[in-house]
Amino acid sequence: MEFSPNLPRPLRNALIALGVTPEKTFTDQGLAGTNRARPGLREALAACRAGDTLVVTKLDRLARSLRDAKDIVDDLTLREVKLSIGGSVHDPTDPVGRLLFNVLAMVAEFEADLIRARTREGMQVAKAAGRLRGKQPKLSPAQEKHLIEVHQRGEHTTAQIAELFSVARSTVYRAIQRAGDTAA
Repeated sequence: MEFSPNLPRPLRNALIALGVTPEKTFTDQGLAGTNRARPGLREALAACRAGDTLVVTKLDRLARSLRDAKDIVDDLTLREVKLSIGGSVHDPTDPVGRLLFNVLAMVAEFEADLIRARTREGMQVAKAAGRLRGKQPKLSPAQEKHLIEVHQRGEHTTAQIAELFSVARSTVYRAIQRAGDTAA
């Protein structure tokens, strides 16, 4: 068995260096670490048994908030599962280990907050420049006018009109409603 081809090479190399085998790898493709309800995380946690070690390359791969990280570690500790972060096994009973873990979790949360703030700022700049206009209508005003004319002639069903204009029937119904035509 091999690692997923979607797994970035540096991450794959880091996992190999940490002794992780492909069949014991869980990924969340396209999902941010800010969400704890991720399928890959859920599967990884469910696969852990007493005496196992859950290996992550960096703490932010596990969780991006201090609360989530602590909840996950508390759950693992209760189940007698060790956590290895970048090759170092986290010891929840060691005061220095807890301190370092909390600092790493706070840095991960800080990074996630920075990303959110930059994204919001970028969206505001794009909106001000007219590049972020939200969802665009499926039909232009001219197309919508033509759709209403076709509907008013009564020669086609709503489903046929939707197919003619390559839109969903709900789009046709909304256009008719906007036009004030209730004879749908």
